[in-house]
Parts: sequence; structure tokens; C-alpha cells
Amino acid sequence: MHKCTEVSLGGKLNLAPIPADAKRILDIGTGTGIWAIETGRNSPPSTWKVISSLVLTCNDLSPIQPKWVPPNVRFEVDNVEEDWTYHQPFDYIHCRMMGNAIRDWPRLHRQCFEPGGWVEFIDLDLTWTSPDGSLQESHASKKFNKEFIKASREANIESCPGLYLEGWMKDAGFKDVKAEKFVWPVGTWPKDKHLKEVGAWNYLQIMEGLEAFTYALFTRNLGMSKAEVEVICANIRKEIKNPAMHAMFHLHVAYGQKPEA
Repeated sequence: MHKCTEVSLGGKLNLAPIPADAKRILDIGTGTGIWAIETGRNSPPSTWKVISSLVLTCNDLSPIQPKWVPPNVRFEVDNVEEDWTYHQPFDYIHCRMMGNAIRDWPRLHRQCFEPGGWVEFIDLDLTWTSPDGSLQESHASKKFNKEFIKASREANIESCPGLYLEGWMKDAGFKDVKAEKFVWPVGTWPKDKHLKEVGAWNYLQIMEGLEAFTYALFTRNLGMSKAEVEVICANIRKEIKNPAMHAMFHLHVAYGQKPEA
């Protein structure tokens, strides 16, 4: 996900204008911590000693982050859906790929409402489509996609939060909200060189993570057996290997700033 997002954004780690004098950054749901590590390492000036005044606080429910990190990156175990206990405001808050993790998105946006601070949300609309109709309703991939989204919503999980990020930010009171949408091809079928690279990374993460995305939701919520899920995954892999099927979905980015008090 990280590499696919980075390539999609033209090599950038974020689109929001992080203040040059930023001192405190929060990374929500940091996962492996790769975004925070690269941000801490690359923030100008380039030497860690000079940028030690910039501190990145990164939270997640799972302590799976590496031990060797830039000295300005700090990991902590926390649930962002509980009441926040931070006592100092953040200059920038980053939240990426938290679909299927957050139950109350509007509340999360309200908790991110820091005076003068910038907030950026990056997430997906997982609705698979195609620009030429080559993805049909009869395809296993399309059936799977619709069942996945339906089962997620029945479990009170929004698997397509990208669609709503801009609206949630505006409802929370952010100003100067900007929103952008990026195509994520499934595979290397696009003629455009940039989209072909994005599609290659997307294809890789789908092929490697398909069962991980699917097992829990389909067995617990849809009552399928493990064997049934494996058959579905095998059919999807067969279809997305076919260059004639031009499937894609979208990445959404929304960012804005809280007005000064």
C-alpha cells in the first residue's frame, strides 16, 4: 500500500503543505511505521540532529513497528477511536488507509480538529470498475468486490471512506479543504507509463494480500468456509492476470486546516 500510494502521488509522502517550522506531527494508525520513518528521515534539513525538534508521534493498536528508526519518530500503542489524551496541539496530522478499521469517521475528523493545524486523510474507494466495460457483473472479481463492500457495511465498517473524506472534513469545520482523486489500475493494462507503474504495484499488493483481506470478513460475516474463500481468491487471481480485463478503483486524498482560534 505504501509504495503504491507513493508512486500514485508522484513520489510524495503527502500533499498537504506541512509548515516548514512544524514541531509536532501525528501519524494515525501507523501500521509498520514506514510513512513516519520516511517522513522523519527526509524532512528538511536533511540531518537528523538538526531536525530533532520535529517529533513524529505514531500510534497503532499493534506494536509491529521496527526498533531502529530515526530519533524523532516515536511509536505508541493507542486506539484513535477512544478519547484523545494529547495535551499539546499538532502541526500536522496524517491518516492513511484506515478503511475497515474506523467505525466512526465523523468523530475521528472532529478529534483531529487542531487550532491552526493541517490534517490529511488518504484512503480508497474500493468500488471496482473499468473504463471500457471489460469488468462485467458476471466476473468473480466484481461479485467479490460487491460482497466485500456489502459485508463491511453490515459490520458497521466503511470500506470506501475515500468517497466521503472531503465531506467529513468540511462537516468538522476545516477550511481550505482540497480533494484529489487518483486511478489505481489493477494490473499493468494502462498505456500511460505512470498508471502502468501504479497498476503494477497495486497488482502485487492484491495478489499477495487477497486472503488476508478476505478470510475474516467472509468467514465471520458471510458464513463461508475457508475452502470457499480460497476458491473465490483463485478465481479473482485468474481474472486479474488477464490483460483484457481493465479493472481499477480510486485513491482519494483530502486535506485542510482548522481556522485559528
